[in-house]
Amino acid sequence: MVKAIVMRNTTTADLGEHTPKKNSVTPGQTDADFRLWARGDFKTGIWEATPGVSNSVRQNDEICQILSGSATITEADGTSFDIGPGTLFVMPAGWEGSWTIHETVRKMWVVNNVPTTTS
Repeated sequence: MVKAIVMRNTTTADLGEHTPKKNSVTPGQTDADFRLWARGDFKTGIWEATPGVSNSVRQNDEICQILSGSATITEADGTSFDIGPGTLFVMPAGWEGSWTIHETVRKMWVVNNVPTTTS
């Protein structure tokens, strides 16, 4: 029998230890990532990061739902958008930009790995 996987409170669940954030340009910025489920090319979980600035290049398609906190996301062409609780957005594979986190951000994410192409 296949059973549902339930996380009762995504805004307060323990995600594990925060570690130094990769790609951060702000000393001391940390993040934590909890994978709730994975099958094949799909994964989902909860991620949290403390205030600071970090660069990002997406290697896969990612859907994000912001649960708490606030940030400004700036795309490679300089356009930006603010995110906060309730914001839903998609970063397709190949997306580049930066995150300026103003208040610790927690998001639910779903990733679909994009097959690598061979020449």
